[in-house]
Amino acid sequence: MTKKLRVGLVGTGYVSQHHLRALKKLDYVQVAALCDSNLDRATKAAKEAGIACAYRSLDELGHERLDVIHILTPPASHCALTVQALKMGCHVLVEKPMAPSSDECGRMMDAAKETGRILSVSHSARFDPVVLEALRLVRQGACGDVLAVDFLRSSDYPPYPGGAMPAHYREGGYPFLDIGVHGLSLMETFLGAIQAVDVRHVATGRDPYLTFDEWHGSIQCDRGTGHMYLSWNVRPIQNELIIHGTGGVIHVDCYLQICTVRKRLPGPKMVQRIVMASTNSASMFFKVSGNVVRFATGRLLPSPGIGVSVTKFYEALHQGAAPPVSAEEGRRIVRWAEHATRGASADKRAMLEQAAAAPPPAKTLVTGASGFLGRALVARLLSNGESIRVLARRPVAGLEGNPRVHVVRGDLGDPEAVERAVEGVELVYHVGAGMRGGTESFESGTVWGTKNVVAACLRHGIRRLVYVSSVSVLDHAGHPKGVAITESSPQEPHPELRGAYSQTKLIAENLVLDAIRMQNLPAVILRPGQIFGPGAEKTPPSGVIGLAGRWLVMGSGRLPLNLVYVEDVVDALLAAATTPDVSGRVFQLVDPTTLTQREYIEAAKRYGSAPRVSFVPKLVLYTLALGVELLGRVLHRSVPLSRYKIRSLAPISPFDCSAARDELGWTPAVGTREGLLRTFSKADANDSVLALAGNTR
Repeated sequence: MTKKLRVGLVGTGYVSQHHLRALKKLDYVQVAALCDSNLDRATKAAKEAGIACAYRSLDELGHERLDVIHILTPPASHCALTVQALKMGCHVLVEKPMAPSSDECGRMMDAAKETGRILSVSHSARFDPVVLEALRLVRQGACGDVLAVDFLRSSDYPPYPGGAMPAHYREGGYPFLDIGVHGLSLMETFLGAIQAVDVRHVATGRDPYLTFDEWHGSIQCDRGTGHMYLSWNVRPIQNELIIHGTGGVIHVDCYLQICTVRKRLPGPKMVQRIVMASTNSASMFFKVSGNVVRFATGRLLPSPGIGVSVTKFYEALHQGAAPPVSAEEGRRIVRWAEHATRGASADKRAMLEQAAAAPPPAKTLVTGASGFLGRALVARLLSNGESIRVLARRPVAGLEGNPRVHVVRGDLGDPEAVERAVEGVELVYHVGAGMRGGTESFESGTVWGTKNVVAACLRHGIRRLVYVSSVSVLDHAGHPKGVAITESSPQEPHPELRGAYSQTKLIAENLVLDAIRMQNLPAVILRPGQIFGPGAEKTPPSGVIGLAGRWLVMGSGRLPLNLVYVEDVVDALLAAATTPDVSGRVFQLVDPTTLTQREYIEAAKRYGSAPRVSFVPKLVLYTLALGVELLGRVLHRSVPLSRYKIRSLAPISPFDCSAARDELGWTPAVGTREGLLRTFSKADANDSVLALAGNTR
């Protein structure tokens, strides 16, 4: 070649970084442009990589007169994009798996033949440097004749952020098609052509989205048998290969990038084991230490097999040789994966069809029925003789099999699941929200969940939506001391500084308010304070940090809490659903009888429900927060603690709940005093808790 190859990448996700890194090392290659359906992401990636052009579609990319195109998009799009790129006159390197089906692989191969272009697949696992080292040892006879190979791989997927369900959660066979193809490729590498594949898929129930999260496979090859174990539950995450031979065993750790050999030695078995264990331990220590240094200095990169795979493809192209992975090999692996996942795909389709069936008629829907408040609301509705519908990701204890409860299985973030749940009901109690996990979990459960509920309620013309918000949406750091807090008090001005829960609850409440104002949504918004009651004994009160089994109280613990007993909140929910002429209103729910943090903690400790407690001066926490902030700036990372979060941690008071009293007729029937007794006392409790509660203001 006398000119540089002009290259374009379609898809700018995680794997594109590794392709770009490899391409930059080739002096006969020029990356001319990036392409992604998300133009903002493509533009950002191009800017970071120093590439001039970014496009939204392959049609636009075609104007660049490219020689090679990399297809790095989700597998479902591989066939169409590859065929288009080939017909543009470009060679194509497509990420594994080549396509979801062997038929699509065939269409891609036909297009390559028609256009005279080269089509290759990036099966990066077998080009991992440590795997290549193991293959070299096998060929040198380090373990004798190979009899069997074990492939052990665990993985995880990004949390579901809401919206359209991604393929890895929607398609039953996707996990094996995603990771299992690595195992199949490795089995062929070490054991020869595959003759038979027997794979069993298992649903443990640990992941409500993934469904089939454990895979066990037996692969019969020309020269031996392979075993495969794929898991989305095993931690720490593993990526290992064990090669069993007549003269030794080779162990490959692809994450640590080390390869060790346990060989047969002369002498007694025990002596052999001791010698090999000692030798391998010393070898592993030095190899791991060396790899740590290489990683720290940038000489060892994450997922190095991807870079090697890309480099070998271009070396072959540059020299006019056959590509390292032929299209036929890519199709062969897909054919076996397709065979292995047929049962899982059929099972998942049946599950989705069952979930999509129209639920029986019901007037009332409850979201968040498995949560603390949701359980109490459902129990009250059932005690009142109602038949209800609930939306839940997992089976809800006590509700499955109840003839007066129909559980619609699905996620709040999934528009289709929410649509099924809302259709046909008159009243919706939207109690569900994200409560734990990463940012995506809060986005899905709270923001997308509320967006989906509001949209479905508007489409189906429900009579009323009762939405449960939180007093956390209010401005805590800037609230003037002693000023009464009403429904019109300022909202949080800096939600991005408060944390995912407050930030997403504020966004969700404003979604409901906007729908009320602009689309006449018949909704009532309730803002309860901290809800407590039996079942929430381990939850620290406001202004207290739960950390490593200890409650850290900011200051002396004299701040008044904004408590409301769970059954009193249920009373307000029922009133908001039935009281006429309150649509469009916001009501705060805080018990007028207050407890301090210290009083609440003493009641919890009296009956053994509170963990160890430490009172930390505010100055100490502010100093710690400042240090964490400075560290975040140095590392250019977001941090879990800041001075603003500390200022917002303290509960605010006093609350004016006269609107709920006057318009809903709500006053706490149980209250904090009796609620404290019910929450923390045991069957033989004396009046000490009542006496304690009687001392509150």
